[in-house]
Amino acid sequence: MEQRKRGRKRLGNKKRYHNVMLRFNDREYEKLKKICESYDLDISERGTISPLLRRLVLQQEAEGKDRLPDTSNLAYHINKIGNNINQLVKVAHHKNLRSPNSSLQNEIQKTNELLYSLIEITMEEKTG
Repeated sequence: MEQRKRGRKRLGNKKRYHNVMLRFNDREYEKLKKICESYDLDISERGTISPLLRRLVLQQEAEGKDRLPDTSNLAYHINKIGNNINQLVKVAHHKNLRSPNSSLQNEIQKTNELLYSLIEITMEEKTG
């Protein structure tokens, strides 16, 4: 007569080293309880939920719509837009400090006056 080995059976290369812990809120837990009941499993019994969840997760392939999009490129572009906005705000703030009561029309008029005076100076140097 063959003697039975005692203790847990050896798993070999099937041993599970990675641990994933799940937490459920009340509504999700009730849904999980209904799923367990549909498989005639007692949710309060130790060792019933892990094999069920493992089977449900590992037997399904992820669909394209379930996958999360790659957001690294999006984050890069949002960061660049933020940098541009900061630069624009800095220029606007600098303009506001330089001449707080001036409008764009006054700025254009001052620029035109400076250009005309520069043109007059260069014309005088050419003729003189």
